[in-house]
Amino acid sequence: MLFGGAAACAADAFWIEPGRLSVSRESILCPRLPAALDGLRVGVMADFHFKPDQDGPLVKAAVERLNLEKPDLVALPGDFIDADPAVLDPLLDLLKHLAPAHGVFASMGNHDGWTGKASLIRKGFEKAGIPLLVNRHSALRIRGETLAIAATDHIWLGKPDPAKTLRGIRPQTPVIALVHEPDYFDDLTRHRPVQLQLSGHTHGGQCRVPVLGYAPAKVKLGEKYIHGCYERGDSRLFVTRGMGTTGLRVRFACPPEIGLLTLRSAEPA
Repeated sequence: MLFGGAAACAADAFWIEPGRLSVSRESILCPRLPAALDGLRVGVMADFHFKPDQDGPLVKAAVERLNLEKPDLVALPGDFIDADPAVLDPLLDLLKHLAPAHGVFASMGNHDGWTGKASLIRKGFEKAGIPLLVNRHSALRIRGETLAIAATDHIWLGKPDPAKTLRGIRPQTPVIALVHEPDYFDDLTRHRPVQLQLSGHTHGGQCRVPVLGYAPAKVKLGEKYIHGCYERGDSRLFVTRGMGTTGLRVRFACPPEIGLLTLRSAEPA
């Protein structure tokens, strides 16, 4: 029985779970979010580490599922590739079909930056029609309100510049920030509160202890905030488990995830 149980767990971890898409729905109270933006829906996917021969069906299914959900925005906070920039184009051929009402926005992950091909990556995103924000922001007009979408560079060996990223955003303007590494949340929010930071990087631990939800493996800059929702003062953070894997293609009690977030301006009645 023990041998059979171990074999079943191994089969799940190596062959089943890495391709089993899940959707996590969260309602997030964002203090100072304008009432007009109450109910704004944001889709989140990160950490593709894309391997075309293995991950294509999973990403295609995720794009189709997100389009069915009709989010207002989609955020892609980094790690599109593992090491080889050549896989970016086939990934973007899938991601360019995302069709939220107000656009798709991306930021650099540490693996993207470590390739040393930042200009090549940027050109790929431009060709796909997806803004790749690096230490800058974009302003959207939604329901009569301005919403800033901001993103730093990747943190681990990157050149994040939060002052430059947030410069020019009016104090009353709500901010959704894309920062690949979640533990930078504390640093970013020292510059100004943000309604929501969206991060990946941790893969949710990639393998977790069932029931307990404990993640034994930690990654640099992803040791404090591992998965789910967190808060610091008036700022909120969501960390996704991500889509792909790095190292061994294995997941256990931690399936690939689309995050579907509904932002709330006040506690529900």
